[in-house]
Amino acid sequence: MTEPSAVPRLHVCITCRAGRTLGPDEVPPGARLHEAIARRDGAAETVRLAAVACLANCERGCSAAISAAGKWTYLLGGLAPEDAGDLLDYARTYAASASGTVMPSRRPPALRRAVIGRIPAPELLA
Repeated sequence: MTEPSAVPRLHVCITCRAGRTLGPDEVPPGARLHEAIARRDGAAETVRLAAVACLANCERGCSAAISAAGKWTYLLGGLAPEDAGDLLDYARTYAASASGTVMPSRRPPALRRAVIGRIPAPELLA
């Protein structure tokens, strides 16, 4: 098991509509993605899951961001509830990386093109 301080935080946009209009009783795809991750075995040991209201990536939603102390933060888009297991696999690789960098060849196939951008940790800035 990963040390608690090394467990990355996964922020999932629960208001994301994935660029479409929802029916009156329809649950946003972002909320379904968050729920799918939360229900996965091992999720609590892999990530600290956080629901956020908006990641301002509406045209490329569903969206999530992964971060950890001393590592790059990555914004991911084009996600779906079916990607919950792949996101947790990505998070495990992210946690094992000293900088948080996960090259496309090491990402699950569904996430190879999901990275929208990255932000350096404040401690990495000169």
